[in-house]
Amino acid sequence: MDSSRRNKLLIGLGVAVCILLIRLFSIQIIDDRYKKDASNNSMVYDIIYPTRGVIYDRKGEILVGNKVAYDIMVTPREVGAFDTLLLADILEVPTDFLRSKMAEYRRNRRKIGYQSMTLLKQIPAETYMKFAEVQYRFPGFRGQVRSIRDYPVNAGGNLLGYVSEVDQSYIRNHPEHYRSGDYAGKTGIEAAREEDLRGEKGYHIYLRDSHNQRQARYKDGLEDKEAVPGKDIVTTIDAELQQYGQMLMKNKVGSLVAIEPSTGEILTMVSSPGIDVEMLADIGKHYGEIVNDPYKPMFNRAVQAPYPPGSVFKLVNGLIGLEEGVLKPEYAYPCSQGYHFGKHKLGCHSHPSPLRLEEAIMMSCNGYFCYVLKNILENKAYHSVDEALDKWNAYVRSFGFGHKLGSDFPAELGGTLPDSKLYNKRYGKGGWKFTTIISISIGQGEVGVTPLQIANLCATVANRGYYYIPHIVKDSEGVEIDKKYHEKQYTMVDTTNFHKVINGMWKAVNSGYGSGGTASVAAVPGLDICGKTGTAQNPRGADNSVFICFAPRENPKIAVAAYVENGGFGATWAAPIASLLVEKYLNGEISDDPGRQALQQRMLEGDLMARVKKD
Repeated sequence: MDSSRRNKLLIGLGVAVCILLIRLFSIQIIDDRYKKDASNNSMVYDIIYPTRGVIYDRKGEILVGNKVAYDIMVTPREVGAFDTLLLADILEVPTDFLRSKMAEYRRNRRKIGYQSMTLLKQIPAETYMKFAEVQYRFPGFRGQVRSIRDYPVNAGGNLLGYVSEVDQSYIRNHPEHYRSGDYAGKTGIEAAREEDLRGEKGYHIYLRDSHNQRQARYKDGLEDKEAVPGKDIVTTIDAELQQYGQMLMKNKVGSLVAIEPSTGEILTMVSSPGIDVEMLADIGKHYGEIVNDPYKPMFNRAVQAPYPPGSVFKLVNGLIGLEEGVLKPEYAYPCSQGYHFGKHKLGCHSHPSPLRLEEAIMMSCNGYFCYVLKNILENKAYHSVDEALDKWNAYVRSFGFGHKLGSDFPAELGGTLPDSKLYNKRYGKGGWKFTTIISISIGQGEVGVTPLQIANLCATVANRGYYYIPHIVKDSEGVEIDKKYHEKQYTMVDTTNFHKVINGMWKAVNSGYGSGGTASVAAVPGLDICGKTGTAQNPRGADNSVFICFAPRENPKIAVAAYVENGGFGATWAAPIASLLVEKYLNGEISDDPGRQALQQRMLEGDLMARVKKD
């Protein structure tokens, strides 16, 4: 080998050695990330859990706060011989419990490593103090103080959701933020806003000696990290109104939803029967009881139950007819106990005939709205009933039906809405016509909606043609909601047509008893409530009672939907409940009028649970 080649090799080798030395110096002296990662056996990370964010109502009242809880932690690899009887006596647990736990930890020694495990959760403060006095006698065991959820107001258990310990599946899906023993929101607002509420964990780092004993702070605490508290959430909920709504819906199955039309903010969302907040505070203890309840209290009917809307849906068909030009307010149609076609009849209750639009809404005439849908589907502007139905479908979807509204509340369903594809598949192309699907004219058949969607319909009518996507979280310091919640969502119906149905809604409530208005029970002097009753057929028992209303008529402040399963006529249960909620919100209290007081008493004491057929 000539000297030139030898020199090149020596130079190359020297450069490689220099690079290696520089890299080693950097890793070991300058950047100690690798040293910390590799020294899990010589360093102890003492986790500091952040305080979870507080959840407030719209007026600043705390719905979900925090209180101190005491846990006992164990780091199995630090545990030596200890007095099992003494520790069991101090912690007030059976000795067999401690023995079985330690045996389990030994079996999983490799997997656990130097992790700290939660031995006992939420022990009494007195027990914690007793342990703290003698903790030094039990190496590897230590006390840990953390915050858990506290519920000062019994309002909206289903809305708020619960926090519980994460399982391995949850940890695998969120490896950066959770480990065994951590807690996370599992349902409701707790789950929807988990990222904001959870905060960031901190830690103190300690060195461990060759005997596994904890020694001094690593780098005198320079590498420690302080916990960052979770962000507070301000909801749109009115706690007092929510509580009142829960009282009205007690012993009834269904839902009660109230929206502020001018913002889309949800004031109240009651799913009944629901979860009491006392159960949320200790969900582990009550979980079996809740999931085995035949009335399914964890099932949020307000956003998950696809009900037939019944006669409240007549408003949508009426507005579509007006927009399409196939209906005029002055058009009159007959109703002889219903709509007759061939040997069949879609029945209706007794009332004067013929009727015009306002009276048809006021009296909730089935026959009238059969004519309306007939005109829509047989409109000569379209080449076929298929085309006309699909245009009808597009109109209805613009009101927020047939798809998820996009609320910030988790688990929202979109409901069901028929189109020509559905009927062509069921009956064959050309095998169906208006009379085949006549039931959708009165909100039955293949139309399925959630109570949130019909509350949104009411807000849309109150706004004369647009809505804001209903939502449950407000903008607040550090928390910004999606811009879409501030954008108007217009329907395909011109705003000028809405006053024509609002007149009928006003008459339904305020025309006085005996005049034919189906919702006179909902009238409150001075509030100008506009409403529409619905009686939805139910194959599982008595009809469902439905009512939507808003008030006042001009510049509405609240829009409400009440849906009571097996409640019968809309005026029997849903209308009184909704009107009492409106009165409570706008006036602050129910008037001393004997009639209103008696109505309130009947709603509070009413028990319809026995009527509902459970799965």
